[in-house]
Amino acid sequence: MCGIAGIIYRENGAEHDVGLDMTRMLQSMKHRGPDSTGYALYGEPRDLVLMRFKLADANTPRDFDFHDRLRRHRALVEQRLSRLGAQVEEIKEETDYAFRVALRYDGELKELADLVEDVPDCEVLSLGHSLEIVKDLGDAETVASQYGLAKIRGTHAIGHVRMATESDVDISGAHPYWAYPFPDVAVVHNGQLTNYFHWKRRLERSGHRFQSECDSEIIAVYIAEKLAGGSTLEEAMNESLDDLDGVFTYICVTEDALGVAKDEMAAKPLVLYESDGLVALASEEIAIRALIDHEIETYDPYEREVLVWGR
Repeated sequence: MCGIAGIIYRENGAEHDVGLDMTRMLQSMKHRGPDSTGYALYGEPRDLVLMRFKLADANTPRDFDFHDRLRRHRALVEQRLSRLGAQVEEIKEETDYAFRVALRYDGELKELADLVEDVPDCEVLSLGHSLEIVKDLGDAETVASQYGLAKIRGTHAIGHVRMATESDVDISGAHPYWAYPFPDVAVVHNGQLTNYFHWKRRLERSGHRFQSECDSEIIAVYIAEKLAGGSTLEEAMNESLDDLDGVFTYICVTEDALGVAKDEMAAKPLVLYESDGLVALASEEIAIRALIDHEIETYDPYEREVLVWGR
């Protein structure tokens, strides 16, 4: 079933308690997806490159060699960053398998991601100057507590609660997805693409690789490629309604915008609230009411509708 949510503050880039707000929204929809929870969190663009990566999963067997293996692989990651000339400002161990790195790097992000992912068991979850993806097993409060997300301030975010139906319960199968190798683009999605394999082959022929078999990742890379070609976010999302077949509602975020699109059947739910200072949207109204303690009016986007907001 799954649930998706998005939030963007409309106060000229002012940062808010986006980690706490998104946790409230996602926790209210725990019944839609108790297996894993994911966040794509955005703040003011930084001079530093921010990278989130993992070297194992929460459910990886903790055998006698587990921690020694992680230490070796973490050292390999740092060696490869140094080989590319990246200057590591900070590397933080969020859990015993998930890490956040802030670094100075002027080269191609694809080269950096590819070299780091050559380390055994390493998966880059996000890379950019604004975006940070955090995802793990459990409900929103569990993940937020584990990663200290109540302290995260930012300008906009999306989130996802997952009920695993077609793949394993692990971090690799959790949403959101970063649009590798494009910086600061991510997607959450509720539904199914029926031409998934067509677009996966087409994008792979263009040189892209995919971390999962999830169609949300296809949408993210599709949109990012359009943006790289000069399209606006609104133009790219409108084109997606002609190119992507299926029943879906998705939310896409970039460094400075958030957009939502519904397919022509509009069968997958989404509720939207707008005020002068805030836009919030989610699969259920209960998620929006988790943020707002007064009476509100919400509405549902129409069939084939695309809406985009800037921060």
